[in-house]
Amino acid sequence: MFYRNVTSAASTAGRSVAAAQRNFATAAPVNPVARSHKVVVVGGGTAGLAISHQLLRSGKFSQDDIAVIDPSMWHHYQPGWTLVGGGVKTKEDLRRPMHDLIDPKFKFYNQSVGTFLPENNTITLGNGDKVNYEHLVVVPGININYGSVKGLPEALANPDSLVSSIYGYDTCDKVFSTVEKLQKGNAIFTQPAGVIKCAGAPQKILWMALDYWKRAGLYNPSNPASSPINISFATGMPSMFAVAKYGAALEAMRKERGVEGLFQHDLVAIDGNKAVFARPDGQEQVTRQFDLLHVVPKMGPHAFVKDSALANEAGYVDVDAGTTRHTKYANVWSAGDASSLPTSKTAAAITSEAPVLVHNLLRSMEGKPTDAVYDGYASCPLVTEYGKVLLAEFKYGGEPKETFGKWFGIDQAVPRRSFYHLKKDFFPWVYYQSLVKGTWAGPKGWTN
Repeated sequence: MFYRNVTSAASTAGRSVAAAQRNFATAAPVNPVARSHKVVVVGGGTAGLAISHQLLRSGKFSQDDIAVIDPSMWHHYQPGWTLVGGGVKTKEDLRRPMHDLIDPKFKFYNQSVGTFLPENNTITLGNGDKVNYEHLVVVPGININYGSVKGLPEALANPDSLVSSIYGYDTCDKVFSTVEKLQKGNAIFTQPAGVIKCAGAPQKILWMALDYWKRAGLYNPSNPASSPINISFATGMPSMFAVAKYGAALEAMRKERGVEGLFQHDLVAIDGNKAVFARPDGQEQVTRQFDLLHVVPKMGPHAFVKDSALANEAGYVDVDAGTTRHTKYANVWSAGDASSLPTSKTAAAITSEAPVLVHNLLRSMEGKPTDAVYDGYASCPLVTEYGKVLLAEFKYGGEPKETFGKWFGIDQAVPRRSFYHLKKDFFPWVYYQSLVKGTWAGPKGWTN
């Protein structure tokens, strides 16, 4: 069964871009105040909440020893937005008030960040207040750049356009309404070149839409040319998925289901019902007409991170790939999307990154050497149709690291119904019940 989730036109048009990202850098200083904490965590997303609560559960911190800084009023379970786009869940069920998730033993600064002053162990908040720290954890996530595609903000805000994106709270439920409306024509699903959150998500919504149209009699994978709807996947990347094992399985699926693959096609502009793609090595741009367009904008580090002394050349917090410790400042740490860790930016990755960071930070506070090492574990529960998921799990080097393959000898590149229920039911539940409370470590299960 499909459940329709439709936002009012006024809501989508008015807030499609602004509310989809947390604005960490704002405001002018007024009456600066200085406060000090043992650990300051910048970011109240998946990484920020998991790490701060794991630190607290160590029993080594008292009231206000740990501070959390985040300007958001709401915390979102973003992996669920794919299911919202597929009409399976409502976006309202996937968010919680930020204040409800912050332990009262923390000092919570519901503020933006202005600047980092790591030489002085100080942060300046957006209101001008200064916060001092003994250790700093920088985990504010990354920014979604809607302006990276010319014409995209206007197209998303237009309730009559069949342009949508699962990557924002105010646009994710527009996706399913566009899928429902399309009766014939060209449907294009895009993925940009470069780093994005959950690199499998751009095609998750493709596969769900294809399955919806198949069930509605509008698409025949065995004979796409005779179908009212034509489907294309335009990706700025050279393959369907960066991990070879899963990339091969998804490429075979693409061909079997008759989806056109436009590789190294990077969406740069929307002009009416035309999508314009950049091509590599000076090749001429490609323009394709569409009747439905699902867009994944480019993403990158927040300016207040990118422009700081903490960032590498790409703008991410420059940390050791194993210990998560900063390469220059020994009392600075990072994980999740904002970090330079060379793995996929997923919530699953954070389940393995957070315990390593917390263990090493606590060791450092005691004057001991760091001895925990992150192996690059990440996961992507890739929906391939309603009721089935390909469960990609891997570590550094694109090497599969499969939980169920290890214990049960099954091939996780084969989509399964049991994996779908992990994605749809278990993961959203364990996320709010345990992960953000610091008691879930992914494949390693529950922690104390």
